[in-house]
Amino acid sequence: MKQFLKRIPLLGPLARALKQRLFPAEAFTTSEAYWLHRYAQGGNSGAGSYHNLAEFKANVLNQFVAEHGIQTVLELGCGDGNQLRYFRFPAYTGFDISPVAIAQCQALFQDDPSKHFFHVGEATGHRADLALSLDVIYHLIEDATYHAYMHRLFAAATSFVIIYSCDSDAPHNYAPHVRPRKFTTWVARHRPDFRLLAHIPNQFPLQAGTADSSTTSFSDFFIYQRS
Repeated sequence: MKQFLKRIPLLGPLARALKQRLFPAEAFTTSEAYWLHRYAQGGNSGAGSYHNLAEFKANVLNQFVAEHGIQTVLELGCGDGNQLRYFRFPAYTGFDISPVAIAQCQALFQDDPSKHFFHVGEATGHRADLALSLDVIYHLIEDATYHAYMHRLFAAATSFVIIYSCDSDAPHNYAPHVRPRKFTTWVARHRPDFRLLAHIPNQFPLQAGTADSSTTSFSDFFIYQRS
């Protein structure tokens, strides 16, 4: 197959994209390895952390924080920090698996004493009024990783948990680093002390049969309150 491709006069970006799809430089191994490699190679947190989707998230979260008098916010999976530019939180602590992403966040907000960033391994013991999970759950491919993350997320919240993700376990054909999960079932089974306060559909939903994931998303908001 590779020899055949060499004889085809493909040009420019099309040739590079086809080569990367057919012969990726590094096959998917684990969720952690994928994100460590992605940030180390200069990748970002994805389209969901930019432009209209970041603005949509900010509108929902900023209003919620203001209306409920939230003073402290903790996020598991802060990524490169771009979407945090849109948020208006009194105090914020972000955790991530990637040292590169953490360093980017620290540099980006070095003049903002209300924001702190740590490796996710340091999350145990940290708590806040509101715990956030934004576009993270469907990237947790391994069951053990998923369960550990969910337990840590709800343990970190004194009052509220807000999840922005796809709530489905239907068969799919997404990329290897994407695995949607029916997380509402997990919460009902493992954290019955939290009740679903609100479900807010995405303002820019991904339409069936389309592949535009740069300005649309299959994620919705699910807001939980400790009983």
